[in-house]
Amino acid sequence: MELNSKSPSGPIETRWERHRFNLKLVNPSNKRKYTIIVVGSGLAGGSAAASLAELGYNVHCFCFQDSPRRAHSIAAQGGINAAKNYHNDGDSIYRLFYDTVKGGDFRARESNVYRLAGISLNIIDQCVAQGVPFAREYSGYLDNRSFGGAQVSRTFYARGQTGQQLLLGAYQALERQIGLGAVKMFPRTEMLDLIVVDGRARGIVTRDLITGKIESHFADAVVLGTGGYGNAYYLSTNAKGCNATAIWRAHKRGALFANPCFTQIHPTCIPVSGEYQSKLTLMSESLRNDGRVWVPAKKGDKRAPSQIPEGERDYFLERKYPSFGNLVPRDVASRNAKAACDEGRGVGETGLAVYLDFRDAIQRLGASVIKERYGNLFDMYNRITGEDPYSQPMRIYPAMHYTMGGLWVDYNLMSNVPGLYVIGEANFTDHGANRLGASALMQGLADGYFVLPNTIGDYLASNKFEKVDASHAAAREAEANVNQITQRLLGAKGKRSVDSYHRELGKIMWEHCGMARNAEGLKQALALIPPLREQYWSDVRVLGTGEDLNQSLEKAGRVADFFELAELICRDALDRNESCGGHFREEYQTPEGEAARDDEHYAYAAAWEFQGVGQPPLLHKEPLTFEYVHPSQRSYK
Repeated sequence: MELNSKSPSGPIETRWERHRFNLKLVNPSNKRKYTIIVVGSGLAGGSAAASLAELGYNVHCFCFQDSPRRAHSIAAQGGINAAKNYHNDGDSIYRLFYDTVKGGDFRARESNVYRLAGISLNIIDQCVAQGVPFAREYSGYLDNRSFGGAQVSRTFYARGQTGQQLLLGAYQALERQIGLGAVKMFPRTEMLDLIVVDGRARGIVTRDLITGKIESHFADAVVLGTGGYGNAYYLSTNAKGCNATAIWRAHKRGALFANPCFTQIHPTCIPVSGEYQSKLTLMSESLRNDGRVWVPAKKGDKRAPSQIPEGERDYFLERKYPSFGNLVPRDVASRNAKAACDEGRGVGETGLAVYLDFRDAIQRLGASVIKERYGNLFDMYNRITGEDPYSQPMRIYPAMHYTMGGLWVDYNLMSNVPGLYVIGEANFTDHGANRLGASALMQGLADGYFVLPNTIGDYLASNKFEKVDASHAAAREAEANVNQITQRLLGAKGKRSVDSYHRELGKIMWEHCGMARNAEGLKQALALIPPLREQYWSDVRVLGTGEDLNQSLEKAGRVADFFELAELICRDALDRNESCGGHFREEYQTPEGEAARDDEHYAYAAAWEFQGVGQPPLLHKEPLTFEYVHPSQRSYK
């Protein structure tokens, strides 16, 4: 299979404009003849559905929540990047492009990243016009703050609720189109399979989560904006409902899965507190603007933080990375926090935590300023831990967060399955091996508001579409597949709960394919996962039936997919004999303990083709070329 990224050539500054001009257009009066399915209603899916409907297309939008407002995008806290250079501190589109390629450890497609950096300017204007209440300076100008991996202030924010406010902006645009009849909304509806007709994506099979009804829906193109797969690790910062079923079922229908081992550990999460904890809570990266990360200088020092004098504290990020300090990228901060704890200098009862201390910032700026910037985050930390971060340091530890891998797409955001588009975190394109903070919201809105509405028209204008309905053989086969999975899960009648299996899988993944990986551990994981997966299918106990609301059944299908995806993640990690970004192979590191890439052998996107459950997948490679940001050893010192 030949992977054609369709990346334009020529000067990178004009690639998107020239490419967009060469795309075929759909006449405004003809757009109403086309139907587009959008799966997901977060920032990527919601903005795409609203924008496509605004253009005149008929849009069917699906989400498994009771409302688009419940999408996990609402949980994003810290901000959204844009190269506006409001602070006049040297920012530019090119600098944002450079920082993103470097931050991703040179494992992203240059053309996509430059387009993202350029579109970032339009996103802010769009959101302000929608009424998103970004923070403002005294003068009335929009305020910016710093985030990891950059030496400029380019992050726009709304206190610690940026994702919520941006989602409400997209939601109101979506609701406008629902009111006009241009978007038909399907809440509480989960995609369980992709319908492929003559090699093209023409629809999806869904389950109504209230009634249990299995139904097929048809369109001229399908768009997946369903988020990432971090919950494969069980404990993560993702909402419990986040899952990989939509993209995984599409993968099993032929869509290539790219770079699955590129998973991100977030350095500032509230530490695990007990064996049966079900999820983790993120504390925004924005806190590292004013909070200082430290541990006791001596091993085993269990004194209260207030009793440890300044000279006996190790501000290890500031010490090791003087240029960036506490605002190094997430992968660097996470590995260093783990190293400090592995040395026996971790804090708290478990020793698996470091301090994030606001003492100096409060003394310098006053508690009122800190409260204005981070008040809701401080309140959230206090409610969860019972500790007051105004008077004592927060305790943080790295946790599974974002996934840079996803379905492979070309420059137009279309997968290798014609008619199947993938946007936001569900695709692999923009972040390489590590995502810089405040870039997830940027990508989701760039894809939904500005890229997809331009590129999807070229596909629709270039093809003719026969009418397809539920009587088509492809639809009947997909529905039968969904029913077979449902009946197999309900018929197992085993002894163990879905959650117990998911938790065991998560432990395997975190232990052997988490912050640090090595060949021995990955081989062990690949030996443990298949038999556990087989045991799951025979011994899981799913209560209830398939004909009504059944959250146990919902989870069971999602965890079944996580078992298969987890095996691919480990296989991809074992195949990539280098360290880059969030993929840190212990065998491949510099003398200083930093990630050591192998550009000669691994400067490619790994795109895996499904060959059957339990069968080795087939690897395809998209070579990555760097004309503008030449690969070098990342340094934040």
